[in-house]
Amino acid sequence: MIYIIRNNQKYGPYDEQSLLSYVNSGQVLLCDKAMDVNSTEVSTVKKLLKRNGLKPKVAHGGDLFSQLKKIGSELIIPKDTLVNKQWLSDKRLLILAAIGLFPSVLSFMPIGGIFVFYFVSLYFSVIWGLFFYSYFKTTQVTIKTTIIVFFLTQAFVFLFWDLFGVPALNPFYHLINIGFPLSLVGYILGVGLSEEIGKALPVYVIAKKAKEPLVPQTLVYYGLMSGIAFGVYEGVQYQTTVNVQLDYTSAFFMNIARLTSLPFLHAIWCGIAGYFIAFASLYPKYRISLYFLAIAVPATLHGIYDTFCGSALGLFIALPITFIGVILLMTYLKQGVNYQSKLRN
Repeated sequence: MIYIIRNNQKYGPYDEQSLLSYVNSGQVLLCDKAMDVNSTEVSTVKKLLKRNGLKPKVAHGGDLFSQLKKIGSELIIPKDTLVNKQWLSDKRLLILAAIGLFPSVLSFMPIGGIFVFYFVSLYFSVIWGLFFYSYFKTTQVTIKTTIIVFFLTQAFVFLFWDLFGVPALNPFYHLINIGFPLSLVGYILGVGLSEEIGKALPVYVIAKKAKEPLVPQTLVYYGLMSGIAFGVYEGVQYQTTVNVQLDYTSAFFMNIARLTSLPFLHAIWCGIAGYFIAFASLYPKYRISLYFLAIAVPATLHGIYDTFCGSALGLFIALPITFIGVILLMTYLKQGVNYQSKLRN
């Protein structure tokens, strides 16, 4: 005698011949869990029947055409579901399709030059954005503000970086081409400081325009989105200038890095800025130090990374810095309540 176990519910017991007939008729599956009444071992129907010398043979429901007729056209073309648009109720596959098919759509579009780089960078930034939205969104986060932050950051950077050349006015920029340790100062106070201020400004504006106190994770999220937006801008710049001068293999790798890891780094650093900006808004009497930390911490991480990423010490300094940024942001978010209690007193 054998018990059948399906969905954690036990049925039977059935004698072996009855069970064989159920299998042959398709009512019981060979992969169904099964257990002999005299044993506590859970096996499968197939193994227990084989142990008893029984060979199942599931009967066919007619030939190919009769089976297709029995199945019916609704299984192949579910007209009612399509007409009633029930498939729109679950948008997960639609979102995956939009992501998966976007490069195919681009291949049919009459675009070229820098726009190819921009749209591909935009594609990867949307993927990062969906991850960030899934993991970091709060009830205060809105799609509208997310989109505004993303495109406004790019517009701001294009305006002040490309058209006005504001970062070049920073005197520390010129130190990056001088040997270490002055290059470190240049990368922190020149590159890091300028870029982190540029990325943090949209987050600062959101905090100032807020109609309610924003929890730190909300501004961390918007910081992540602003950082990704900056990564799109910088990725296009490097792919169309610096990377094209490299050999094929190096250019291929750096183009991939400019679409994936490096925008992620910009996002993490700006997420840290968003964290401190949130605290500055919640506890304004400490705003001077908190605004300072909002730029100083990511600018320092940024500068150290840039200084050593292309050197022999990159593996030992630049690479650990990437993980340190992530660990810091994780720690900040985890300890946020404790920090708030401290500042509240």
